Order: sequence, then C-alpha cells, then structure tokens
Amino acid sequence: MNVYVRSMIGGFVATVVLSILMVMKSKMGLMPDLDVIKMLSGMAHSRMGIDAGPAFGWVMHFMIGTVLWGVLFALLYGRLPGGDPIGKGIVFGLGAWLLMMLLPMPMAGAGLFGMKMGMMAPVMTLVLHVIWGAVLGWVFGALGPKTSVPA
Repeated sequence: MNVYVRSMIGGFVATVVLSILMVMKSKMGLMPDLDVIKMLSGMAHSRMGIDAGPAFGWVMHFMIGTVLWGVLFALLYGRLPGGDPIGKGIVFGLGAWLLMMLLPMPMAGAGLFGMKMGMMAPVMTLVLHVIWGAVLGWVFGALGPKTSVPA
C-alpha cells in the first residue's frame, strides 16, 4: 500500500478516536469551552467570512487530521525520533499539539496554549494528541512494512 495512503488512513482512524474522546468529554460536561469544532467554525466565520456551522467544523477537523497531518507524518516519518511507528506517532502528536497551541488556539481567541480557558486546556489537549499520535502510528505500522517509508 502507498505510504501516503497508509498515513492518511492512520490519520483518519486517529481522528475518529480523537473525535469520540472529544464527544465523550463534552457529554461529561468537562471543559465546555474547549470545543474544537466550534472553534474551527468560528475561525472560518471571523477570518474568512464563511457562515460555517458545526458540519463545517467537523469537515475541517477531519481534513486536518486525515490529509494535512496524515501526509506530513509520512513525509517526516524517517526523521522522527522513536523506535517504532507508535513511538514516532506519539512524537508527531506532540509536535501537532505544540503547533495547535501556538497557532490555531490564539487565532480562535483562546490565547497562547489555550490559557484563556485555564490550565486544563493545554493538559487535556496534550493527552488527546498523545492518544491521537499513538493511534496514527499504530495504524500506519499495521498497514504495511516500515521499510517502504521515505527517509
């Protein structure tokens, strides 16, 4: 299987897992302000003038997790530290979390590292991204040989 297809499938499955955890978090009433779908929809409206509802936020969430991060994982795989695909996925998830904390969070009005929502925002998103990265790496590794990955 093509390495980019493997990585996008991994990104998709990881994003499904992340999404389930996000919905569970919301259903439990934990950090209601930390709503990535609402943030993405709001950014589309305020930055691009798009009248975006939750469906737009979900599509963007899956496009980012599947295509953007999936392809980037394949491109960086050979350079990522970590001995196996899961370790590399976790490291990659940490990098994705860091970029999210530095770019989209402030753009969405949540402040650097989401600190306007309190200390739990960066901690919770960190845990979610570590899980996301582990699932990405696991699926990627399970779908094919590690040797077919570009260096």
